Amino acid sequence: MGNSILVINCGSSSVKYAVVPNDPAKPRIAGLAERLGGNEARLKGIDTHGTPFSCSLEGANHLEAMRAILERLADQPLLAVGHRIVHGGERFTKAASITPAVLRAIESMTELAPLHNPANLVGVQATQALYPGLPQVAVFDTAFHQTLPPKAYRYAIPIRLYRQQGIRRYGFHGSSHAYVSQRVDSLSERSHGGWLIAHLGNGCSTCAVWQGKSVDTSMGLTPLEGVVMGTRSGDVDPGLHAHLGRLGWRLEAIDNLLNKQSGLLGLSGLSNDMRTLEQAASEHHEGATLAIDVFCYRLAKSLAALSCALPRLDGIAFTGGIGENASAVRTRVIESLPHFGLRLAGKANTNTVGGKEGRIDTGDAERPEIWVIPTDEEGRIAEETRRLLEKNQ
Repeated sequence: MGNSILVINCGSSSVKYAVVPNDPAKPRIAGLAERLGGNEARLKGIDTHGTPFSCSLEGANHLEAMRAILERLADQPLLAVGHRIVHGGERFTKAASITPAVLRAIESMTELAPLHNPANLVGVQATQALYPGLPQVAVFDTAFHQTLPPKAYRYAIPIRLYRQQGIRRYGFHGSSHAYVSQRVDSLSERSHGGWLIAHLGNGCSTCAVWQGKSVDTSMGLTPLEGVVMGTRSGDVDPGLHAHLGRLGWRLEAIDNLLNKQSGLLGLSGLSNDMRTLEQAASEHHEGATLAIDVFCYRLAKSLAALSCALPRLDGIAFTGGIGENASAVRTRVIESLPHFGLRLAGKANTNTVGGKEGRIDTGDAERPEIWVIPTDEEGRIAEETRRLLEKNQ
């Protein structure tokens, strides 16, 4: 038995994986099986020798993709497998060893995450079948946000819907927010204070963290609530569903519209990729310009709102593909928060891209800090898996 953790993130048409050694200085093996179920299915990544690879998995399903992945990892001595599970409801406030009872509980929450939990379970079942002797651990996206107070997680709807159906705000991207808040806490001299975290990728969310605990976040019952994202609308008038329904739209079509056709893609009419939009905006593309304007404004608005949850604001940390690389987006967001005393250092902001970690404010001790922290969700999942195994020994 080895000391590396295999992290599995199984989506509806993909399997992302990483082998995380106990020694952080050692390189990781990582890859992605994508477009599963179709003729263009492929497995790509970095092999055990650090060499990039890509191969066809034509027509492969999740189990076949897992077999292909594990064949490549056959010479890797593993300690355990850590699985990303999107929704843990109110039951799971931390990582859990996967047992039949835990699997049933995850399955029972399918109505809360119909696109995510079933796919996550496929990954668990495939790995159990292929690695029956290894401990399997579930790490939940929602667990980090189970410290939210009722005033932050309750909707203003009849209480029976909460008590009987579990309808409340849960929050997501928990592994990312947990990692980034812990990391910035360790780097800053203002440790155990109040931080606003902006996780910005194709999916985006914000989070207020006080003394290491999530006290509010932008996503809610589902990952659709909150800020503008790549293809998700974020907050809209709740009456929009009824309005479109009266116009003859079916519920499934409305859900598809708001989750897959909206956000940056819908606003721009061009792309959900911020890099493409920034290039197009520089060439005076009206849709791209509008999409970036709305994205930055709504993000700043969310951060300002979440500051209400903090007794003190010590700083803001940006993470995710956009947060780590789009320095112009960071500039616009900070400029939209003039009342917070935030000051960017232009050169530091421009230079902190491409996976670099660093502080990008002017260094004034009287002002809140601004950081860029590359997220490490796989590392966080591996850490929680390892911690649970040590506790159970």
